[in-house]
Amino acid sequence: MSQRSTLTRPDGGPVRVLVVEDEPDLAEVVSGVLRYEGWQVQTAATCRAAVEAGREFGPDVVVLDVMLPDGDGMTVLRELRAAQPDVCVLFLTARDSVEDRIAGITAGGDDYVTKPFSLEELVARLRGLLRRAGMTRERAERALLTVGDLEMDEEAHEVSRGGIGIELSPTEFELLRCLMRHSRRVLSKAQLLDLVWPYDYGGQAHVVELYISYLRKKIDAGRDPMIHTVRGAGYVLKPAVR
Repeated sequence: MSQRSTLTRPDGGPVRVLVVEDEPDLAEVVSGVLRYEGWQVQTAATCRAAVEAGREFGPDVVVLDVMLPDGDGMTVLRELRAAQPDVCVLFLTARDSVEDRIAGITAGGDDYVTKPFSLEELVARLRGLLRRAGMTRERAERALLTVGDLEMDEEAHEVSRGGIGIELSPTEFELLRCLMRHSRRVLSKAQLLDLVWPYDYGGQAHVVELYISYLRKKIDAGRDPMIHTVRGAGYVLKPAVR
C-alpha cells in the first residue's frame, strides 16, 4: 500500500500552526488545508490577536500576512520571536516586489509566498521550513481514507467502493477527497469551491453542483447513496444506510 510522510512534533503531537490573515475566506482555506495535514491550527486577524495567540498557543510555525488592519507583520514577527526565538515564520502577502521580499527576509522571516498562490506550494514550503529547523519528526502512514465501503488511496490516486475500482478525473478525485476527509460534515458550495479549486480560480458555485453530479454517477449509481444534498446548506458524504 502507498504511504505518505506525516510530520509531527518531536513528542509525537500535531504540528501547531498560527495563521495570521485578515481576509476570512483565505484564512479558512489555508486553515482547512493545513488541518488536512493533521496539524493543529489557530487563526488571528490582527497584530494584537496574533501576539496573544502566539503566547498562548505556542506555534511551531506561523503563516503571517504582512499587511494587517492594526499594523504590519514585521511588528508581529518581532513580538513572536521575542517570546519564542525558534518559531518558523512564512510571510504571506499580495506584494511581490523584490524589495518587499528582501524586507521580509531581512526582518527575520524564513520564507515568503505571494498571493495568489498554490496551496500545495504553501504546504510544501511549511514542511520544508519545519524539517530544516529540526522541529519535527516524520511518521509513515497508510494514505488510505475509508468511509463505509468507500476507500481512497491518496498516494496512488485509486478509489474503490465495495472492492470495485472507480475511475475519477483529477478534479473529481480532489472533490471526493475533500468530502471523505470531512465525512458526516455538511460543506457548503462556497466551502467546497475554496477547498477543492485553486485559490485564484474565481469560478462560480455552479461548478460544484456539476462535479457533485459527476461523482454521484460514479460513486452512487446502482448503490445505496453516500453523497447527500442538505437543502440550503450544502453536501455531505456519509456511509450508506442499509
